Amino acid sequence: MVSETTDKTFEKDTSTGVTLTDFWATWCGPCRMQSPVVDQLSEDMGDQVTFNKMDVDQNPETPQKFGIMSIPTLLVKKDGKVVDSIVGYHSKEQLAKILKEYL
Repeated sequence: MVSETTDKTFEKDTSTGVTLTDFWATWCGPCRMQSPVVDQLSEDMGDQVTFNKMDVDQNPETPQKFGIMSIPTLLVKKDGKVVDSIVGYHSKEQLAKILKEYL
């Protein structure tokens, strides 16, 4: 399951284990293509990876803190530290391969 995260909860939500956060906006076409891929991936890997999404219009502080200028951006953290930043649309297979590197 993909959970909503906010500026207030982001650090706590991504502090342990491997996490993937999808930074998106309602008006972003590529984000609307990426979202179902992240949903499918969470069904396949949800027991190993925590999946979150953040609306950048509602939560401007976190994207700014991490220098996110383009969306969709997928931020991968391991035990609270950023280990990868993936910009633009990516297939389920591409994302699964990246995540498996950090498990």
